[in-house]
Amino acid sequence: MSAPTENRSTVTEREARQVAEAARERDWHKPSFAKELFLGRFRLDLVHPHPMPAEESVRRGEEFLAKLRAFCETEIDSARIEREARIPDEVVAGLKELGALGMKIDPKYGGLGLSQLYYNKALALVGSVSPAVGALLSAHQSIGVPQPLKMFGTEEQKDAFLPRCARTDISAFLLTEPDVGSDPARLATTAVPDGDEYVLDGVKLWTTNGVVADLLVVMARVPKSEGHKGGITAFVVEADSEGITVEHRNAFMGLRGIENGVTRFHRVRVPAAHRIGPEGAGLKIALTTLNTGRLSLPAMCAGAGKWCLKIAREWSAEREQWGKPLALHEAVGAKISFIAATTFALEAVLDLSSQMADEDRNDIRIEAALAKLYGSEMAWRMADELVQIRGGRGYETAESLKARGERAVPAEQMLRDLRINRIFEGSTEIMHLLIAREAVDAHLSVAGDLIDPAKSLPEKAKAGAQAGVFYAKWLPKLVAGPGQLPTSYGEFRHGVDLSTHLRYIERTSRRLARATFYGMSRWQGRMETKQGFLGRIVDIGAELFAMSAACVRAERLRTRDEHGREAYQLADAFCRQARIRVEELFGRLWTNTDDLDRKVVKGVLGGAYTWLEEGIVDPSEDGPWIADATPGPSTQSNARRPYGS
Repeated sequence: MSAPTENRSTVTEREARQVAEAARERDWHKPSFAKELFLGRFRLDLVHPHPMPAEESVRRGEEFLAKLRAFCETEIDSARIEREARIPDEVVAGLKELGALGMKIDPKYGGLGLSQLYYNKALALVGSVSPAVGALLSAHQSIGVPQPLKMFGTEEQKDAFLPRCARTDISAFLLTEPDVGSDPARLATTAVPDGDEYVLDGVKLWTTNGVVADLLVVMARVPKSEGHKGGITAFVVEADSEGITVEHRNAFMGLRGIENGVTRFHRVRVPAAHRIGPEGAGLKIALTTLNTGRLSLPAMCAGAGKWCLKIAREWSAEREQWGKPLALHEAVGAKISFIAATTFALEAVLDLSSQMADEDRNDIRIEAALAKLYGSEMAWRMADELVQIRGGRGYETAESLKARGERAVPAEQMLRDLRINRIFEGSTEIMHLLIAREAVDAHLSVAGDLIDPAKSLPEKAKAGAQAGVFYAKWLPKLVAGPGQLPTSYGEFRHGVDLSTHLRYIERTSRRLARATFYGMSRWQGRMETKQGFLGRIVDIGAELFAMSAACVRAERLRTRDEHGREAYQLADAFCRQARIRVEELFGRLWTNTDDLDRKVVKGVLGGAYTWLEEGIVDPSEDGPWIADATPGPSTQSNARRPYGS
């Protein structure tokens, strides 16, 4: 077998893109609110009236939430988890007893069968008391063994593994490698067919739950051979299999209780019956699993926003400066308003996306990705504002505050814990590119060959004809719409007028589509390299989606007589704040330093500015930037530590 470094060097940029493109779900069999939004079509009918859960789903969900809340309040000691950097065995045993490992697993396999909506509510609740426990449950169910088996597993696999996942076994998802993150074309772990088995060799990094897992989902490359299609393939692997070594338990700035490690596979034999789906479908399985699996992160982000709001309210009412409560000073009040309005919007995005996932009427791959992107960015910003509101006490640890007689508020821990969400399950930068690719899919479907340098002249001519037909129908529709009529969306006027924001969304959706088209016309095949432009396009779309969700949620709460007046106020505040951000992003589409930045980067990499680094001492220790991941037997002791062992 070739060493990983040899494998990496043979992968070109074009080949890497082809691997990623082949794994995409290309077809759109169901409508997508977000996809239409990027195309300049504000399909409010797809999300309004707000979809509602079935009564039985609500009953079961609320019943479980009550039990889970009691457990969180009495059995989970967040300070201890932070202090010891471990989740106690008894906490995990209690979660198993509650059935929390099987929240999303069908009752016929021993699970609770909760909806996506209530699964996310549960994660928000658990994550509020301990983000590490939230990460444990999320990694196990959202991306671990249960979800891919639910979607792609055989009945035999479901019967064998889902009952274990529902009650006793912790699972983990292993894709990332020491030098392979968001570029799976360079995946080096191999699974070589050998009769009725595969033999796995390789090293996996950042395996959340990997240190304590009983079952693993492993992505490995099957070599192409006679009778084997080959390609990246998914396997269920017993974590105690011979040849598996957890070589290291990683430590991080936040989420100190998570069991995340480095796992080595050396001649690990896996039955072919444990392969999920066909050979070569692994990456597609991973991406499809993440379509709804990504919603677990915004769930915990929404919970974090609620906690930030609670602490900001209590502290700023108690603390006085210059003769009045801190909250009444405008500089602080603006931060509190931002936290309150954004928390309302995050929960609106989460609930709407979750309920759409449960109903399965819409394709929510873009909505889930936007929820992850927006939730992780805004939650981090809210936590940062909370630290600022708390001042020196925000920077001080909860343990130190408690030791000197004050309330132990872990604001700085929240900031550290939330930071990883901008990296987990697709970094913000990767999410920008992923969403942008989906947002321009309609354009590439009709005009992709036109801007592909590898296509022949006849192929380009055919694409040109197709594009002409598409744009002749599409472009005129971007000129005018309901957003220009002052009477549109009148059902959203109740004391506070939200109809003005919905008209803005409709107009801005068309404006966004025009900007995207102009960018494609201007840069054509180079569009994919304009990551700054694409990122801003996506961020505008995220704000419009959040505004839509906030307005729809406010109207739902009003019709159900659930704090409707206050909800309208929060939605109005959020939309006004979001509109300012949207206008700034539009301005930066064409007025920015992207070209200059590229020149500076070339200078940095070329060593032109090394003189700027003088006058410091680098405290980093010597060592390779990326650890050696050459396949072979492990030389380290096994750090695996199953709960209860």
